[in-house]
Amino acid sequence: MELNTNTIKDAFDRVAKKQKLSASKTQEVIDQVGHEIVQALENLNSTMTTDEGAGPAKSILADLNKRLTEVSPASQLEGSQKELNVALGKYGKVIEKAFIPDIAKSYRNVEFDMQIVNQIIATHFYRQGLFDLGDCFIDEAGAPDSSALKAPFLEMYQILEELKAKNLEPALKWVSVHHDRLCQTGSTLELKLHRLQFVEILKKGDRNEALKYARSYLAPFAAVHMCEIQKLMACLLWVGRLESSPYAELLSSPHWEEVSAELTQECCRLLGQSYESPLYVTIAAGTQGLPTLLKLANVMAAKKQEWQTMKQLPVPVDLGSEFQFHSIFVCPVSRDQGSEENPPMMLPCGHVLCKQSISKLSKSNTRIFKCPYCPVEANVGNCRQLYF
Repeated sequence: MELNTNTIKDAFDRVAKKQKLSASKTQEVIDQVGHEIVQALENLNSTMTTDEGAGPAKSILADLNKRLTEVSPASQLEGSQKELNVALGKYGKVIEKAFIPDIAKSYRNVEFDMQIVNQIIATHFYRQGLFDLGDCFIDEAGAPDSSALKAPFLEMYQILEELKAKNLEPALKWVSVHHDRLCQTGSTLELKLHRLQFVEILKKGDRNEALKYARSYLAPFAAVHMCEIQKLMACLLWVGRLESSPYAELLSSPHWEEVSAELTQECCRLLGQSYESPLYVTIAAGTQGLPTLLKLANVMAAKKQEWQTMKQLPVPVDLGSEFQFHSIFVCPVSRDQGSEENPPMMLPCGHVLCKQSISKLSKSNTRIFKCPYCPVEANVGNCRQLYF
């Protein structure tokens, strides 16, 4: 079932509007009743100072009773409360229609190694910096010692905490240890960290110390990043007034945020981990694909067919670009995904089909055939394999 967020939002907005009106009306009635009671108390206090007895007091109370009857709080609130209840009832029906509580029919029963599942969950907590929660989960799940899972992320978060405090030493030590591996991936993290340290020294007004630091740590990058080094050297002329210089943007906080994000990415890469948590990606992708799978399950159930035994889904599950990690090819004729045994082949006209589809069209590679999408003829010898 398609999830219509606009319908849900409209229903929620109606409930919120009715709730505000009801609250406003309720407060108005409370103020009105309170005013009448305060007025009556003032009248009672004034009569207590005289020797007229209980007669005036009874008259005041009777008058208060009459006024409260005229105000009729219950009848005033009845209308707005009824409208709110109606809106709440409709909103509940919209929610029930949009969300299917039983999603069990949308997934295939697969045997999982619970030990591995527990490790994935614990790793997710550790990579989010929730170390106490991860330890608690490991302990309650009865999983093996988690030190190997925890240690790398603990080091990473310690470095990130120091970066928040503008302390670059732990990060510089880390990139120094992993210098060779970072160079292999073409990372510029080490240069960015030294740039931040250079600017921090300049902010203290110590030109000689900044120049000494540049000769020791920035000079090795000059061969590849000369423009960046030249800009940093020009900053030496603006010591003490860097914020009013043409290079003031070097002082902006986004540079620190960028370095923190890049450090996290490089740490995960060296650990053989993706930047995003695999558990988060899996759940997010499953959430996007769930409406399609539920609809498919309902359609197949109506036809008395079992879709869970199929090797591949008969319908595409469209996910956002954030879930596309590598290029794939799906044959427009057979709907099969390209593989080493069934690779994509480009026809002379430029259209692409899978090898098996071409074989069927050419009657096992024995005759000329027409492209299914244009009138151009081709034979198997004119088709070229594509590599993604």
